[in-house]
Amino acid sequence: MSSFVIKSFQNGINLRMNPDVDFEQLLKEIAEKFQSSRAFFGSSSVALSIEGRILNAEEEMAVLDVIQNSSDLNVMCIIGKDDALNNNFIKAIQTLQNKLPSGNYMHVYGGTLKDNDVIEMEESILVLGDVNPGCSVTSSKNIIILGGLYGEAYAGKESGKEAYVIALEMEPSSLMIGNFKYKQTKKSKWRIQPKLQPKVAVVREDNIELLPLTKEILENL
Repeated sequence: MSSFVIKSFQNGINLRMNPDVDFEQLLKEIAEKFQSSRAFFGSSSVALSIEGRILNAEEEMAVLDVIQNSSDLNVMCIIGKDDALNNNFIKAIQTLQNKLPSGNYMHVYGGTLKDNDVIEMEESILVLGDVNPGCSVTSSKNIIILGGLYGEAYAGKESGKEAYVIALEMEPSSLMIGNFKYKQTKKSKWRIQPKLQPKVAVVREDNIELLPLTKEILENL
């Protein structure tokens, strides 16, 4: 069996690794393959799916760095090889791939956060699900939630007030961007549910504002 096999899927690359090959040797062979096939792979933004062996966060980043340093690809995130999650990601990447600077890595969490789940990353985070009450997402950069934000979100630990939080339904129990905290408005006692509308949280004049996620807003992020 070879050290690894590369297969492509829409907007992504699947890397199936031999679990018995030394990891450093594997990295060397991956680098050689992507260097020799630089023209073939081109310069598109892609997701990376890894199978065959379980990698820790440090090893995942090592694979990511090797591919990006050995090719012109912009690997935006690492995802699981799951068709349903890939389909959700494809929709997101088509919107976001031109919004992130080249070389920026985005961590993807494939599923809903519940039971006090906590995610904390230096990279931007894409959550494919809801963030329920009692759960929290923290990023030094940006947070995108393809679901409802009902728990806590803390963006911009590194990028400060330039960061943003996007959610398909924005009802956070706590929301911070940089050093700015969102001030909750009073909820109607009639509990009338408004029509679902994706929103983005940004800092404007030292206050966090929740804005409808329009094409014009997205282009200015």
